[in-house]
Amino acid sequence: METLETTATADALTARVAALLSANRPTAARHLMSAVRRLAPPSPRIGELAARVALAEGALDQALGELNTAVAQFPGDASLRKCRADTLLRNGDLQAALADAAEAVILDRSDPASKALLGILLLEVGRPQDAASCLREALATEPTNPSFHQGLAAAQEAFGDVDAALATLQAGIAAQPYHVELRNTAVLTSLRRRDFAAAYQFADAARAFGVADACCFGMMGHALSSMGRHKEATDAYSEAFKLGPHDPYVRHLVAASGIVPSASRAPIEYVRTVFNGYADRFELHLVSLGYRIPGVIRAALLQHPTIVTGKRLGPVLDLGCGTGLVAVVLSDLPIGPFVGVDLSPRMLEAATAKQIYAELHEADLLNLLAETATSWPLVIAADVLIYFGALDQVLTAVHAALAPGGWFIFSLEELLPHFDGTVPGNGNWALGWQGRYSHAFAYAATAAEAAGFDIRALEHQTVRFEADAPVAGIFAVLQRAQHDA
Repeated sequence: METLETTATADALTARVAALLSANRPTAARHLMSAVRRLAPPSPRIGELAARVALAEGALDQALGELNTAVAQFPGDASLRKCRADTLLRNGDLQAALADAAEAVILDRSDPASKALLGILLLEVGRPQDAASCLREALATEPTNPSFHQGLAAAQEAFGDVDAALATLQAGIAAQPYHVELRNTAVLTSLRRRDFAAAYQFADAARAFGVADACCFGMMGHALSSMGRHKEATDAYSEAFKLGPHDPYVRHLVAASGIVPSASRAPIEYVRTVFNGYADRFELHLVSLGYRIPGVIRAALLQHPTIVTGKRLGPVLDLGCGTGLVAVVLSDLPIGPFVGVDLSPRMLEAATAKQIYAELHEADLLNLLAETATSWPLVIAADVLIYFGALDQVLTAVHAALAPGGWFIFSLEELLPHFDGTVPGNGNWALGWQGRYSHAFAYAATAAEAAGFDIRALEHQTVRFEADAPVAGIFAVLQRAQHDA
């Protein structure tokens, strides 16, 4: 009789631990776990709960230790394997997580959660077809599970079947119409496809259903802006701001929506305001997006005749220098001294701290170019001309400031057609949803030649990644002719 009462008490405490974890009270759950272990012998359930408590307190290593001990004691328990697979995934050990997830499926073929986890891990290791197979099986068992719909759609998009991915998301929305993430994923998938009409339709349906959040309204604004419906985009951004007033990205979108679509460049005060607010997180954010342009500039300069012969190239004018990220990447080359110019005093403060620049100027680059008395052998502009629509004025100004034989290296975002084949803007350039301009490849070439440049290189490049999709760009190396005095 005493044993039965002890067991009942242990079961009650175990249930209470699970309830405390669900209520996000890990410290209280940990104290109860000690009592559970005094009352009951080791079991798969206790081992898993102990690991969940450790995870809730951020102790990943302790959680893995608990699970390793429990799996060693109960190797045939599928739930423990699944829990350890999830924990290993959080720890970045994909192969070990994959092995545990596969074992969990073998041990319990009726568990859809194990199949879904195996599918997600297969997707992570680059096996989207196999991932889709697992996720289809999971979804067949639980056809209303939104996470399974999202996982299968991600796998389908990964192997290139975007139509199937959108159909999967639509089925998920039909089954779970109040699930915001499913709707937002459908919007984002359409945006990545450049199907802005479909993206708007998904976002507008969420709005009509009353489940649109700040993210949804922000993406709706992106879609509308990309279709040239700028007034409606402004309204969508305003709604996003109401729902997420403290989100710096939403504030950026609201500010960007105020730019006149036909304006040939972004207003100076807008650029200054955006980058003053962006300075503290600028470099970390760009690194997280896989920003490639500084490395591409470095590779181009390694081919410069002056550097190839071992001589020093300079001085260097860094237009829109920002925090000095490009100068850092180039600082070990025989290049310099560096002179930087930027509109944002906050960005210039960060550049000053790097102690790379001989001079830093808070100024509009067109004004500085007009007033400079230096004939520059090298001018660089990394992701700066994206704040200009028409390029003729800035290219002419740089050409005039270059020494004969001088190089101008810069990057642009490339103007691409929409999913339906239409080209936004005037065909040469278009104002984008983030307040940046994109340019047609052919226009970049003709504008460079019209300004008097020789084109040394003009190539398609991936600038960075946004929403897991590459941002198409143009990379240019232009030269003022040697005989041009």
